[in-house]
Amino acid sequence: MARRYGGKHSPGGASDQPREEILHEDRKVDAAGARANILFVPGVVLAFTSLNEGATGLILGLAGAAVLTLAAWLTRDGLRAHAAYDARKVARRPALPRKIFGAVLTGVGIGIAAYANGDGLLASGLFALAAGGLHIAAFGPDPLRDKRMEGIDSFQQDRVARVVDEAEAYLTAMRDHIATLKDRRLEGRVMQFQATARQMIRTVEEDPRDLTGARKFLGVYLMGARDASAKFAEHYRRTGDADARAHYEALLSDLEQNFAARTEKMLLDDRSDMDVEIKVLRDRLQREGL
Repeated sequence: MARRYGGKHSPGGASDQPREEILHEDRKVDAAGARANILFVPGVVLAFTSLNEGATGLILGLAGAAVLTLAAWLTRDGLRAHAAYDARKVARRPALPRKIFGAVLTGVGIGIAAYANGDGLLASGLFALAAGGLHIAAFGPDPLRDKRMEGIDSFQQDRVARVVDEAEAYLTAMRDHIATLKDRRLEGRVMQFQATARQMIRTVEEDPRDLTGARKFLGVYLMGARDASAKFAEHYRRTGDADARAHYEALLSDLEQNFAARTEKMLLDDRSDMDVEIKVLRDRLQREGL
């Protein structure tokens, strides 16, 4: 289905939108990419080449194809999880090491394929080890440790990581709901709000002391925005109601203004705290004659 394009010089496009940030968000490349998607090919090939191999060959081939497909799926998700981990200053390691499991399953799938082709157990095992090793060499292992910032206790950083994970899930769900409408201008409007919300997320990551003031925004407000987006997308897809669209865009504007104002206040508070610390330190140095 064709998408309506919206922009600064398009009908109905707003001229004051921070387009650079929106375009930067839109141009993010899928962390998995073609190198992960191509891993689905061996499973398909193995399934088709096993069709004329008799009952035993067919069962082994289909089993190997299923294992290879599962390995490709885990690897693709693992690459995306690793990219999200790298993008954050504070992050928890993935609960499931998908790329490592993908490497193990790739080895198992190749071993089954080799055995179905008539190779012995020893040769099939060697093929499996080689395939698993090459998988790790190509895609690397998963992050195995939490990413933390120096000088901040682990309890506070765990709280930040949980809130950030939750906030990112809400933002992703918002964008997915609106993407079903295939409307470029609406998608751009949601992405503009997301950019503002992520400014707050970055501020909290850099100084977890701001979490208390931002928690309602990154939790309750984003959850409400996600739910409103789901209901709007369902209603607008059925009715094309222009009035509902105007109300939804007004909601995004209100949210964006409130998020921006709160983030600015957090930054000003941080600056005030820094100024106080500098003043106290200078007074102490003067008293000590330094």
